[in-house]
Amino acid sequence: MIRSRLRTLLLGSGAAAAMVAAGLFPTAASASAPSSERPADSRPAAAAGPTGAAAGFWSCSIPPGYTYSDTQNTLSCGGTGFRTQYFVQPPTDSLWACTIPTGFTYSSVQNSLDCSVSGFRTKYFLRAPATGIWACSIPSGFTYTSTMSTLDCSVSGFRTKYFLQAY
Repeated sequence: MIRSRLRTLLLGSGAAAAMVAAGLFPTAASASAPSSERPADSRPAAAAGPTGAAAGFWSCSIPPGYTYSDTQNTLSCGGTGFRTQYFVQPPTDSLWACTIPTGFTYSSVQNSLDCSVSGFRTKYFLRAPATGIWACSIPSGFTYTSTMSTLDCSVSGFRTKYFLQAY
């Protein structure tokens, strides 16, 4: 009886210490993004608001009109063995995503393990097309007024970046 109560007390203390440590030492997942292009949450989080990560959900497929920002192996998507599950979200400006949805462009890329369960893939910093932004592709309805050679648009070398102008 005493041993059981002691075990319960120690387990409770350990859990409390872990929660305190997590609160004192938060992670800085978006610290590498330029301050002018802070990404929106791209993973599930308990404290996210309705327009952040809470707007997304884990799914066994990617519904039309959505993009995804994370993957995981799961046994809950049917069939035998592990299947890929996707954290899908409606595309928004300033979101790191694994695909470039129709109607969006991107301004930066990074090599990431988030977009595949089996290795590195390219992740894109989505931008809603607008006059006066730098983008790595020219969306429909836009032209460009200036270019620059940059490493922002490719994980493997220099590419052209465009200063967008609507027409």
